[in-house]
Amino acid sequence: MRKILESTFVSLDGVISNPQDYSPTYWDDEHFGYSASLMEGADAQLLGRVTYEGFADAWSQRTGEMADHFNNMKKYVASRTLTETTWNAELLQGDAVEAVRRLKESEGGNLIKFGTGEFSKALLDAKLVDEYHFWIFPVIAGSGDRLFDGLPMTHLDLLGTTTFKSGIVVHKLAPKA
Repeated sequence: MRKILESTFVSLDGVISNPQDYSPTYWDDEHFGYSASLMEGADAQLLGRVTYEGFADAWSQRTGEMADHFNNMKKYVASRTLTETTWNAELLQGDAVEAVRRLKESEGGNLIKFGTGEFSKALLDAKLVDEYHFWIFPVIAGSGDRLFDGLPMTHLDLLGTTTFKSGIVVHKLAPKA
């Protein structure tokens, strides 16, 4: 069975929206190394529509070893509004949670989920995510969408932490059994 790993950028005050406004300042070799290690065992990405559109716009313009790997990796997109995709992606058909459940049960490497929003909340509620990698940036965003607003209390086990010189701390967590 495949594992689902979620990788999410979050500010100190829990804001998940618009990480492109603050995160590039902190990107360095440690950041890219951790990102690359997350993708090593993955052979596909799970994306919501907003993340898919933003990534397709940004990543399709990039070149280099990491960009080539990222661009060539299969992508599965959850959307109620898109009717077609490009950038090596296909739309999840029918109920997105059930489609992900079938993907998880299929043969292959890990599925890496980027971005956080309605799709992530649905996967958390269905208990489909195996690991969370919350990248906590040393910044206070002040306003924006909060991490998992509206969900019931959910306990997680800390699997480890990674601290970067830039001040980013990644918490690796798994749902309690």
